[in-house]
Amino acid sequence: MGAPFNNTDWLLDERLVQSQKLAAIGELSAGIAHEINNPLAIIRQEAEWMQHLLKKAVVSADEVQQLQGSLRQVVQQVDRCTEIIRNLLDFARKREPVLQGLDLNRIIEDMTRLVEREAKYNNIEIIRQYDPQLPTVYSDAPQLRQVVLNLLTNASQAIGRDGAITITTRRVEPEAVEIAVSDTGSGILAENLARIFEPFFTTKPPGQGTGLGLAICHGMIQRLGGRITVASEAGRGTTFTISLPVRQGD
Repeated sequence: MGAPFNNTDWLLDERLVQSQKLAAIGELSAGIAHEINNPLAIIRQEAEWMQHLLKKAVVSADEVQQLQGSLRQVVQQVDRCTEIIRNLLDFARKREPVLQGLDLNRIIEDMTRLVEREAKYNNIEIIRQYDPQLPTVYSDAPQLRQVVLNLLTNASQAIGRDGAITITTRRVEPEAVEIAVSDTGSGILAENLARIFEPFFTTKPPGQGTGLGLAICHGMIQRLGGRITVASEAGRGTTFTISLPVRQGD
């Protein structure tokens, strides 16, 4: 016979799960508050400065330029709040994938061309290593496009100027394929690697990232039956690898 059922143990397990949920909600709420408070503080500061200027009977040409600059800053910060909310909604939604047969190399190439012009401007070379023998992959095209574009954009930002991004596709087993995006950027510190897919965790400077992009990518790839991993070394670049089944359920 097994051990007798212990109601106390069950209650302790339930309380532990509840406390973990509350802790997760607390971290998420703190992240939301931090991300939205920053642009709101800037909007308030710029609005107060505009009020100060408009109290004057006569506004000089230089002050008119300051007003225009403040208005531009307000618009930028409102756009940032909008981006944060949109990313939050993307993170919260669990949209069921719409599966169709895809040419994975074509999808990746379409996203690569979107970032290539700016990459060239910053002297970043994009190296393509596509496997021409990839099978048709049954997956969700819009979600894969979003993930690939996010990884390419992150890679470009990690480099800044003068470097290379390598995009590789390959068949790793009969019913699975891989996409790898490698950059020659600054890399990720070892203590940050374990948190890289956490909501609101970012290594970017303040105001340059919401910390939701990789969390959204992680959720999308999981819903597509795959996985996404990261390997990095500070000062030596980063590689994100996506593994996908050729067909859902494989």
